Amino acid sequence: MTEADLPVVEMHPYRWGNPDRAVHLPDAVLTALRHLGATPTPPPPEPEQIPLPDSRLPEPVRAALESVVGPAHVSTAHQDRLRHTRGFSTPDLLRLRSGDAVDAPDAVLFPADRDEVLEVLRICSMHRVAVVPYGGGTSVVGGLAPVRDGFAGVVTLDLRRMDQLVALDPESRTATLQAGTRTPRAEALLTTHGFTLGHFPQSYEGGTIGGYAATRSSGQSSAGYGRFDEMVVGLTLATPRGLLRVGTAPKSAAGPDLRQLILGSEGSFGVITDVTVRVRPVPETRVYEGWRFPDFVTGTAAVRRLAQDGPRPTVLRLSDEAETAVNLADPSQALSPAPGGCLAICGYEGDAEEVALRRERAAAVLTAAGGESLGSGPGEAWRVGRFAAPYLRDPLLDAGAFVETLETATFWSGLHRLREAVTTALTSTLSAAGTPPLVLCHISHVYETGASLYFTVVCAQGADPIGQWRQAKAAATTAIVEAGGTVTHHHAVGRDHLDGFAREVGPLGIAALRAVKQAYDPHGILNPGVLVG
Repeated sequence: MTEADLPVVEMHPYRWGNPDRAVHLPDAVLTALRHLGATPTPPPPEPEQIPLPDSRLPEPVRAALESVVGPAHVSTAHQDRLRHTRGFSTPDLLRLRSGDAVDAPDAVLFPADRDEVLEVLRICSMHRVAVVPYGGGTSVVGGLAPVRDGFAGVVTLDLRRMDQLVALDPESRTATLQAGTRTPRAEALLTTHGFTLGHFPQSYEGGTIGGYAATRSSGQSSAGYGRFDEMVVGLTLATPRGLLRVGTAPKSAAGPDLRQLILGSEGSFGVITDVTVRVRPVPETRVYEGWRFPDFVTGTAAVRRLAQDGPRPTVLRLSDEAETAVNLADPSQALSPAPGGCLAICGYEGDAEEVALRRERAAAVLTAAGGESLGSGPGEAWRVGRFAAPYLRDPLLDAGAFVETLETATFWSGLHRLREAVTTALTSTLSAAGTPPLVLCHISHVYETGASLYFTVVCAQGADPIGQWRQAKAAATTAIVEAGGTVTHHHAVGRDHLDGFAREVGPLGIAALRAVKQAYDPHGILNPGVLVG
């Protein structure tokens, strides 16, 4: 299964993706989970059985909003409100699976264009109604759970109707896409003209162009195509005070770059309505291969060598010993026997001659650094199976396991210290709670100066799984800050990382962001409680 095979799908409230692609855990995995102490949980209620609080959107406000977007595009229907309740973190899912939907928005709005967004924000600001911008709903950091106190109501602004390719400049190789465009549709629109965005995160099926900009997303091909924020050359932000358009040239010395202020703002400053991105020609060929290293230290040195001195693959990632052992390179075979050591995945995209040259040169570097070529088998298994990994969480939760991820980044010189600190914090905290975990880690994104670390944590669900994760996450955040890492590399801040983010940027940094919010959103209606508290 590759990105070209994935359609836009309507997400289930608490299950990932296309129901036709749901996976079942093999007996070996279920046995391994029992060894961790996991026992199957009762089936969650059907969505229609989950009670919702009554909508408290004042009738005059609803009438005003209907006059802007049309009565058919202001919904208080049960299924719409439930689908827009929180995001896709494991705590979010566990609360819904338990029947808790107290955070459901009072209404869901579906604007058709930028002008409608602007007028909605004006009305909501006037009546003090909180607004949560919504793309694909794939936040894993509490980015869709606003503070409600002090507001007359909460509405979700779903941008799905804003999903068009507005402009394409083949000479400059830029494309302007509306913010609600889901990635499969964006790729289909661009491919028609011979271009690709090259942004392929595991949230590909659910993520949107605006969401990627608002969270500073990073896709799995970042070594070759760059992070999403590096692709953005311009964008438009709708705020209660009007429009902000940024990016009139590729680079500028006209003061601070306001694009960087909006990227990562998570809907707290305004609603991103369209994004202009750099695009690349569709590659002529794609080749993925696996390499084995005896240990994580050796593999990291090899990966760093390619990141700093080249040739840099399009995809470059390295699993530690534990992740390699459970074979997450091929999600369909997760927790089945795998080769020892550490597995690196190298992917190359481009014209055939250039790809062949890069592979040859990279192979020489990897071999000299202690790597053993495993051929294309592991690489192709990863390429085909990479979008299946999110589907594993649902059956794991059904089996009584708790599974969650967190990610960070630091400079190369502190990478191993950071990995050890986070692993120790997670292991000790969860073990003390009576749920000893399996902690896996991989390098997922590389730069000349450093790399990201992506952790996957699996343990049994205790009596209070949300509480046990809250304690473990707090311990991991402290370890990250003390080891000199960032509290998030590509999942954004949301509400879950507020404390760590404040420690990372300091009081003056938070004060500056609050001043920006005051300038754009003086009544504080936009995603209150997210990013800046």
